[in-house]
Amino acid sequence: MTHAQSTLDNYIQQGIESNQSIKQQSFILEKSVYALGEAKSMFLPNITFSTTYTKADGGRTIDFPTGDLLNGVYSTLNQLTGSSSFPQLQNQSILLNPDNFYDAKFRINQPILNAELGYNRKIKSKQIDLQKTEILLYKRELVKEIKTAYYNYLKATNATKIYQSYLTLVTEGERVNKKLFENGKINRTAVIRSQNEVSKINASIIASQKTEESAQYYFNFLLNRPLTESIVIDDITTLPEESQLPNDNISNREELSKLKISRDINNDLTGLAKSYLIPKIGASLDLGSQAFDWKFNQKTRYYLFGISLEWNLFAFGKNTYRIKQSIAEQQAITSQTDYVQQELLTELKVRQANMESAIAQYRAAQSQLKTSQTYYSDMSKLYKEGIKIYIELLDAQNQWIDAQIKSNITLFDTWIAYTAIERANASFNIQ
Repeated sequence: MTHAQSTLDNYIQQGIESNQSIKQQSFILEKSVYALGEAKSMFLPNITFSTTYTKADGGRTIDFPTGDLLNGVYSTLNQLTGSSSFPQLQNQSILLNPDNFYDAKFRINQPILNAELGYNRKIKSKQIDLQKTEILLYKRELVKEIKTAYYNYLKATNATKIYQSYLTLVTEGERVNKKLFENGKINRTAVIRSQNEVSKINASIIASQKTEESAQYYFNFLLNRPLTESIVIDDITTLPEESQLPNDNISNREELSKLKISRDINNDLTGLAKSYLIPKIGASLDLGSQAFDWKFNQKTRYYLFGISLEWNLFAFGKNTYRIKQSIAEQQAITSQTDYVQQELLTELKVRQANMESAIAQYRAAQSQLKTSQTYYSDMSKLYKEGIKIYIELLDAQNQWIDAQIKSNITLFDTWIAYTAIERANASFNIQ
């Protein structure tokens, strides 16, 4: 029994590791982790480099009367000094657009107070938890499918073995009846009945083998293996232990965890909507150089430091509507949580009732198996002594084989019902 469960656990691990849907969800989780890293980086300084170069001609000008202001003074100075040291100047027309001018700088921005960034980081972090829960939900559903498929395969293989064992019995019966008929000790009816019984069991074996193949294909499909790959067979002959039966607790269900995380995310969204009440404060620092004709020296270099404050004081009710939307969504999630919790609890109760019914069916089948086996043994002895006819022996054989098949079916139906309970209260420990 322990070995059987160990084999099944290994298959479950293989299925989880090879499942494509889980791999896709893992990629989405990886994306969410990167999104959180991006949200955290928003708190760090942002450094950019920019440069502009301007070549201009024409446009507005400023007229500066340099000649009118200074030429008279310069002429007087030249007369007093008897020289021409002071030349005559032309009036200047200065172009407003900078010509052959560059401005290159590094800008450093650092947020000091920004509530939006804080809420964004919280939301991204919870989205990771949400995706992890989604992956766990995929895994749990896959575990249930693998275990159910495994038990269905064992049910089919055991049924095939039972029919094959019975075929040996009825084939021997056919041989004996032919001998007895040839010796004139029985009539043709017994021979015909024994031949029909052989044909019927052969048909049952073929049907059982096809069911076995279908179960094999589906099991290997869940493990992402070649459909015809062989499956290790273990003997399961007893019911699940009573002490291992799962309890009524549904708090571990991933569906409820997802709703709880969604509620927490919505709380953060409400906080994000209210964050407009808190001003945004940031700092910036420019380190650069600007000059004409690509000059670069001590005089062209500069720095510019600044503090910025942004406060959204009025937006015509836009922020209020956002807050009301978040509150309405919160109420919807709370209502959905109550409904889902009741739904999951109902599912668990139904699964437990199915389990109790399966156990009762198995015990009844076991009792019937013992009775039919005893009946067949008695009829076999009486038939060999010539007291009973073959038809009566055949009836005992059919009751016995039917009891074996039903016992096999009810045994694995019990394990399937146990698996359903295990899924209903998320009690299986997923690695």
